[in-house]
Amino acid sequence: MEILTLIIKQKFFDEILAGKKRQEYREIRPNSQKKYCQLDADGYCIEVNGELQARNYDAIRFFVGYKKDRASALVEVTDAKIELIEDENHNLIEYTHQGEIYLAAQVVYDLGRVIEKHV
Repeated sequence: MEILTLIIKQKFFDEILAGKKRQEYREIRPNSQKKYCQLDADGYCIEVNGELQARNYDAIRFFVGYKKDRASALVEVTDAKIELIEDENHNLIEYTHQGEIYLAAQVVYDLGRVIEKHV
């Protein structure tokens, strides 16, 4: 089972357990690209039919904060997609990191059932 580990705030953790928060969003940056994207041999996000491909995870283990004794939950991932971020004029947002141009993007995980929880 492929499991992604993420840190979240208590408020959002509680919403996930209550079934109110059904999606988790994470910004994709050059240093987190391999965590969230399927990469080609050159380290770039794979594109299929014009869509960037999210890395496949079966579940996400959410931890509340950084304390040693903290609440956690393992939550099923039912789908994942990458969305490019646009400005108010619907133009893709670009930024430069270490001399390379990147598009601003986020990964969106659709959350399913809570597999296990420790509160």
